[in-house]
Amino acid sequence: MLGLGIILFFCFNAAHSQFPRPCTTDAAFRTKSCCPLWKDKSPCGSLSGRGRCRDWAGTKRSQIPQVDDDRLDWPRFYYDNTCECYGNYSGFDCGDCRPGHFGDKCDRKKMIIRREIRELTFLEKKRLFSYLALAKTTKCKDFVVLSTGDRHHRETYRYVDASLYDVFAWMHYYAMKPILLNNTFDPIKNFAHQGPAFPGWHRLAILFLERQIQLMTGDEDFAIPYYDWRGEKNCSICTDDLLGTNNAQGILNPYSHFSFWRAICSGFNYPDAYCPTADTEYKMERLHRKPGTTPYALNMPTFLDVENVLKLKDLDTPPFNESSLRSFRNALEGFLAPDGVTLKRSMHNLIHIYLGGTMSQIPISSNDPIFILHHSFVDKIFEQWIARYNASPGSYPENNELGQMPNDCIIPFFPCHRNKDIIRKSTEFGYRFSTYNDKGW
Repeated sequence: MLGLGIILFFCFNAAHSQFPRPCTTDAAFRTKSCCPLWKDKSPCGSLSGRGRCRDWAGTKRSQIPQVDDDRLDWPRFYYDNTCECYGNYSGFDCGDCRPGHFGDKCDRKKMIIRREIRELTFLEKKRLFSYLALAKTTKCKDFVVLSTGDRHHRETYRYVDASLYDVFAWMHYYAMKPILLNNTFDPIKNFAHQGPAFPGWHRLAILFLERQIQLMTGDEDFAIPYYDWRGEKNCSICTDDLLGTNNAQGILNPYSHFSFWRAICSGFNYPDAYCPTADTEYKMERLHRKPGTTPYALNMPTFLDVENVLKLKDLDTPPFNESSLRSFRNALEGFLAPDGVTLKRSMHNLIHIYLGGTMSQIPISSNDPIFILHHSFVDKIFEQWIARYNASPGSYPENNELGQMPNDCIIPFFPCHRNKDIIRKSTEFGYRFSTYNDKGW
């Protein structure tokens, strides 16, 4: 694994968080500005027409009670100015392209196809595992992660180098931490789950990792595959030529692709700290997995389960949490049975529980590469729902859940992506899915 280096910054009046590397300088924190210079030496590439430095200070904020959480009203807790990109340009400095667009001027469109992992040829599988190994061991050049002692004490905040894959895993962990309201942690509420943002947050996260691997390798055709688990009697991809077998203790076979991987932010899971061991590899847990050993999760969802979930027309319903009924989101996420009226673990949640080990520890579950295959398939189900009901940003429900309102920026992505704007067909993001096992869809 990458040897992690620490970047320390002394805190000013504002608290600090995970941000693009150029925005973690003394000057950026002092001015509350995250508008890095692009190659033309102008903020956000403004001289080249790529974007502008947007002033958030004068915009109307959401109705948020007195809070201490650094992630709320993202990203305005930290910055009054961030980049807003024009047209097909994207990225924290508008130096990248929107998904599905390539080239110096982002004017070349390309559609990639996400396929079921068992559809891949031997060479395609070899490429996938090589790229993931590279992502796990290559320092991320554009982003750093936040590691803290007590979240209440800003002097304990520090920024830590991490591998590209660990940055991705950290983002899920960061969004999952309990929300701090009026100096009290709410263990139920977070920004990526248990609310209408769930499918969109994970779609954007997979897009982030996919794009970063494309940039790292120069391979524009790279696509994250999916694992179609419908009707499986066991984890058929938990083999050493794919995701790895495990022993009785859950440790992966030393000859599997991921046996050396350790989980960033594992252990020391205190609600009042962010990833305190981010720079200490020996304190991180090794990946482990124990599929099919949890008594109340002995089977995976069936074809009929998925079809019944797709019959639910509303993206989400009040009270927009784990008790929502007749909610596609709650049934897909798995707090609601596919019948739409029975509250029980199913679907997405059931897979996490069934696989056990690291995957069953939801905040750090993204450390296991099976996570991205699982969520790529969850995204395929989401895509089927969008197509079936011709869903659009207007389908995103009005609600008052912190960080999950329609116009809230998705945490912790740059530039701002609003929750409602992810409710679009995947082809608008430059990808589509193969038709593996698609009879009846």
